[in-house]
Amino acid sequence: MNLQLNSEYWNDRYLNNEFGWDIGYISTPLKNYIDVLTDKNLKILIPGAGNSYEAEYLFNKGFKNVYLCDYAEEPLKNFLERVPNFPKKQLLQVDFFEIEGHKFDLILEQTFFCAITPMLRAQYFEKMSELLNEKGILAGVLFNDVLNTDKPPYGGNQLLYYSYFKKLFQIKVFEKCYHSVPARAGRELFILLQKH
Repeated sequence: MNLQLNSEYWNDRYLNNEFGWDIGYISTPLKNYIDVLTDKNLKILIPGAGNSYEAEYLFNKGFKNVYLCDYAEEPLKNFLERVPNFPKKQLLQVDFFEIEGHKFDLILEQTFFCAITPMLRAQYFEKMSELLNEKGILAGVLFNDVLNTDKPPYGGNQLLYYSYFKKLFQIKVFEKCYHSVPARAGRELFILLQKH
């Protein structure tokens, strides 16, 4: 199967209610991480944002420098319906790999990595490094499970992921996720990586 994982593909998934990755609220690992952040001025990116309950949570907690990136228009529209005061200029409807002109202090990963074509995984970490300020942080969860090989979500494991980012990031945390939602329990890794 040669899927075209373009904006139309992802928009159709939302229009047809085919987004099983969406749990309808912020995931516990990201909520717990956000709850310890103290600097409300951090410039934060959420790539592959989808309906982005993480951005809603951040915004409601006073983080006003949050950017969402999604290839598809529909989830960004869904987000604006829930959070109408969110600055529209901070919604980036583009391919993540084409983001230009921005640097971030923090990038949050939640189900984006598993949605991109596996052949782009090395480029994912290179782009993350490019988009982060010096000593910037990439934090979130990655699946530690086989999952699919022919369509998203694509799986992986700790050793594979390490091979992609070891030259670009210093590991702060890279371990089994202990606060996963029940459907993902035992199948996620929490990452906290700092740009070299």
